[in-house]
Amino acid sequence: MCHALQTLFTEMGVSWAVHELDKDPRGKDVERALAGMVGRSPPVPTVFIGGALVGPTDRVMSLHLGGQLVPLLRQAGALWL
Repeated sequence: MCHALQTLFTEMGVSWAVHELDKDPRGKDVERALAGMVGRSPPVPTVFIGGALVGPTDRVMSLHLGGQLVPLLRQAGALWL
């Protein structure tokens, strides 16, 4: 699902960044914390926009289909058009 989000954001013209938990020495701790925040395990991918937790893939796609993702991205300064 990470690929789907990367593709969505790229096609929208959003500059995105990925934090690979499996390459981070504290990755397991971060993963546990994210699981508590989003209420599921595994919690990845989890999306943050402008430093605010949006949620996992299904939440991002729901916002996109409901027309609410673009305003979030604009508000965060991640999308200018």
